[in-house]
Amino acid sequence: MEISMDARTFSLLFFLIFSTLASSKACHPVDREALLDFKHKITDDPSKLLHSWKVSSDCCTSWEGVACDGSGRVVNVSRPGLLSGDDFIEDTYMSGTLSPYLGNLSSLRILDLSNLKDLKGPIPEELGKLSKLTHLFLDTNKLTGSIPFTLRYFSQLEKMYLSDNLLSGIVPSSVMESWTSVSELGLSGNALSGPIPPTIGKLVMVTKLDLHGNNFTGRIPTGFGNLKNLRYLDLSENQITGSIPQSIGGLAALELLYLNQNQLTGRIPSSISGLDSMIFCRISENRLSGSLPPSIGQLSKVQRLILENNKLTGKLPASIGHLTALTDIFFSNNYFTGKIPPSFGNLLNLQTLDLSRNRLSGQLPPQLAKLKSLQSLDLSYNPVGLGRIPNWFQELRVFQLMLANTGIEGELPHWLSSSSVSKLDLSGNALTGKLPWWIGNMTGLSFLNLSNNGFHSSIPVEFKNLSLLMDLDLHSNNFSGRVNVIFSKEVQTPLGHFNSIDLSSNMFTGPIEDDIGGRPAMSSISSLVLSHNKLGGSLPKSIGKMRELQVLKLVNTGLSGMIPEELGDAKELSTILLSRNKLTGAIPEIVINLKELKQFDVSSNRLRGRIPPHKAIIPVSAFKNNPGLCGTPLPPCKHF
Repeated sequence: MEISMDARTFSLLFFLIFSTLASSKACHPVDREALLDFKHKITDDPSKLLHSWKVSSDCCTSWEGVACDGSGRVVNVSRPGLLSGDDFIEDTYMSGTLSPYLGNLSSLRILDLSNLKDLKGPIPEELGKLSKLTHLFLDTNKLTGSIPFTLRYFSQLEKMYLSDNLLSGIVPSSVMESWTSVSELGLSGNALSGPIPPTIGKLVMVTKLDLHGNNFTGRIPTGFGNLKNLRYLDLSENQITGSIPQSIGGLAALELLYLNQNQLTGRIPSSISGLDSMIFCRISENRLSGSLPPSIGQLSKVQRLILENNKLTGKLPASIGHLTALTDIFFSNNYFTGKIPPSFGNLLNLQTLDLSRNRLSGQLPPQLAKLKSLQSLDLSYNPVGLGRIPNWFQELRVFQLMLANTGIEGELPHWLSSSSVSKLDLSGNALTGKLPWWIGNMTGLSFLNLSNNGFHSSIPVEFKNLSLLMDLDLHSNNFSGRVNVIFSKEVQTPLGHFNSIDLSSNMFTGPIEDDIGGRPAMSSISSLVLSHNKLGGSLPKSIGKMRELQVLKLVNTGLSGMIPEELGDAKELSTILLSRNKLTGAIPEIVINLKELKQFDVSSNRLRGRIPPHKAIIPVSAFKNNPGLCGTPLPPCKHF
C-alpha cells in the first residue's frame, strides 16, 4: 500500500512534460520572483537541483523541475531528493528553509520537495494561499513547528505527505475537515500531539491514512466508520487510549490495519467481522482484554493476524479455522486458556503459528500435522504438559521449533536428526540423558537452546559438523568434558560464525585454549558466557582478537594468572565479569578504560595495586575481596 517512488515520479514527470509542452507564454514575473526567493533561502544544494534556475532564463522552459500552463503560470514545482527510474537512483539533499513567497504561486497544483532531508524551519502560513494545490509532498525533511491553520484552504487537495519531519502541536479540527478531497494523507513520524480530530470522519474520499509514530492521545474517533473508501489505516506508535470503536466495522474496503503500540483497552468489537477486505491486521502491544469474538472467523481474506502482547483471555475461537487465507498468527504473551482448536488444522497456508506465553493446556490436536506450509511453530511457555514431543511433529517441515517450558521429559527424539529445523528451543523442560551423537546430523541448525534441562554428558565430537550454528545456549545443565570442542566447530563462511555462546552453570572443564580468539567460529562472537564451570587455567590473550565481543562472563571458573592487557583490544566490550576467580596482578588501565564499558566486576580475586583512573561508573562491590587493591572507589593507596 505504500506509494512507490517510481509511481509518484512517473506521474509527476508526465504532468511536468505535458504542462511544459502546453506552455506558450513566458514565466509570470510573480512566479519567477517566488521561485528565486526559494532558491535564495537554500544554503546548500550539492547535486545542483536548482542550478538551472537562473535569472537570465525562462522558468517555464529552462528551469528543471518547473512546469507552467498555457498562460505562463507555474503549476508544478518538483525537486525531490530521491528520484528513481528503471536504471538509475538519484539520492541527494538540500539545506535551507521554505520561502513564504511560495504562497504566491497561485496556480500551483503540485509541490514536491520531499526527501531533501535537510529542509528546516516551519511550514510557511503563506502556503495556505495555494488554493489550487492538489499534491503536497514535504516528507522526509527537518521541518518544525505546527501544521499551519491556513492549510484549511486546501479545498482541492488530493494527496499530502508531511511524514518524517519534526512537526509538533495539535492538528486543528477545522483544518482536517476542509480536506474533503484528500485520497492520501501522511503525517507519520512527527511529534504531533493531542487527540485525533473527530472531523477526520469527513475525509470520505480518503483511501490511505498514516498517522503512526506521533504522540496522539485520546480515543479513536467513532467517525472513522464513515471512511468507506479507506484501504490503509495506520495509527500505530502513538498514545491512543480507550476502546476500539464498534464503528470500525464499517470499513468494508480496509485492507491493512495498524493499531499496534498504543494504550488501547477493552474488548475487540464483534463488528470486526465487517472488515471484509482485511488482509493485514496488527493490533499488538496494547492492553486489550476479554475474549476474541467468534466473528473474527468471518475475515475471509485476512493473511496476517498479529494480536501479541495484550491481555486477551478466554479460549481461542474455533472459527479461526475458517480463515484459510491465513499465513501468520501471532498471539503470544496474552492470557488465552483451554486447548488449541483442532480446526487450526484447516489453515493449510499457515507459515507461522506463535501461541507462546499464554495459558494454553491440554493435548495438542494431531490435526496440526496437516500444516505442511508451516515454517515456524512456537508454543513456548504454555502449561500444555507435553511429556514427550508427539511423533506427528516429524510430519511437519518447520524451520523454527520453539517448545520452551512445555513439560517435555525424557531424551531428545531421534527424528530430529533428519528434520529441517534451523532454530530449536527446548529450554526449561525436563530433558535428560546424553546429548546424542546424531546432533551432528542437524547441519541446518543456526540456533540451539537446550538450557535449563538435565543433560549430563560431554559434547560429542560430531558437534563440529554444525557449520551453520551461530547461537548456542546450554546453560544450567550437567554437561561435562572439555569446553574447547565447541569453539572448534566448523563454519561455512560467511555463515556459521558464533554470535553468542552461553555454557554457564555446567561442569565443563578447561583450560580455555590459548588460540580461542583465532578460531574461525569465534571471529565475530558478541557474547561469551562461561561462568560457573571448572575451567581453570588463565585468561587467553587471544580473546582480544574478538573485535565484536560485547559481553564476557567468566564468573567462578577457577581462572588464575593475570588479566591480559590484550583484552583491551576488544574495543566493543561493554560487560566484563571476572569475579570469584584466582586472578592476580594489577588491573590493566586499557581494560578498565574501554570506551563502551558499562559493567565491570573483578571482586573476590587476588588482584593487587592501584585501581587505574576510569570514566565508567563502577561500584565498590566490583572490587571487594581483593586485599591488595586500593584507590578509588576503594580506600586510597598507601604504598603506591
